[in-house]
Amino acid sequence: MAKGQSRTPGRDVRGGKGRGARPGASGGARAGRSFHGEKNRGPRGSAPRPAGRPQRPQRDRSDLIEGRRAVEEALSCGVPLRSALVQERSGERDQALECIAARLEEAGVTVERVPRSRLDALSSHGAHQGVVVRTRPFAYAELSDVISAAGDGDALVVVLDHVTDQGNFGAIVRTAEVVGAAGVVVAKARSASVGVGAYKTSAGAVMHIPIAQVPNLARAIEQLKQAGFWACAATEHAEQDVWHAPMGGRLALVMGSEGEGISRLVAEKCDFACRLPQRGRVESLNVAQATTVLCYEWLRRVEAAADPGTGADA
Repeated sequence: MAKGQSRTPGRDVRGGKGRGARPGASGGARAGRSFHGEKNRGPRGSAPRPAGRPQRPQRDRSDLIEGRRAVEEALSCGVPLRSALVQERSGERDQALECIAARLEEAGVTVERVPRSRLDALSSHGAHQGVVVRTRPFAYAELSDVISAAGDGDALVVVLDHVTDQGNFGAIVRTAEVVGAAGVVVAKARSASVGVGAYKTSAGAVMHIPIAQVPNLARAIEQLKQAGFWACAATEHAEQDVWHAPMGGRLALVMGSEGEGISRLVAEKCDFACRLPQRGRVESLNVAQATTVLCYEWLRRVEAAADPGTGADA
């Protein structure tokens, strides 16, 4: 995109070999699923089950890490921990467990000795191995923080449409941070959150780049467009490949979920779509690998535009 060119939302005027297929025109809308349960019927002739029986609410254990190896990985990755419960000493001392307790105390984590029964009550699968830690809530950014970090010039924002795997999520955040993206935007619901898996696969990048959680991705894309970004939907159904798509300038790169891709409502908010060309037989790259290729193509375009002597198309 030429410097100083104005942005008209919803219209692609940045060149390239055609705009390509409209992201939502390929029939790739996310299929809805019905989760209706079967009617709860007892044995024939039995009295009906009384209605309105109160259900005990399930505890939210999303902030708990259990098991010795998982806790050691959390310490190694720098996951912020709030407190730890360690099984009381009984009989012969467990040196491995004592070493973990010592590491936790050295890291400034409050360690409380508790009976095994308390750990059993907290454990989701009964394999706590004598230690459970509670993480500190991750400090998510606001979308306005990401836009502010982008400044006024060329910038990249990666938007994830319900990517659920923490490994993929962490790898994407790592790529975004390495290429100098302004931030990552994710949905609050049905999306991977910043947990131990994301800390590990991002190599700590989650602590160095703004990650915004938003209630509505389509609305977030509109806000990015109002801030001068062009929204690109990465989809294998696009007519235009990445080499001919206008991938430079201020770009909001939208990546779809692992199984269903980009939803129809989100795709309709994008200005253009692009795909990665391929010659092999495997259907496609996974979302983390594809994001890496596309992010580096954005970086190549931006650097080529800044140094026209390279001869690369911007």
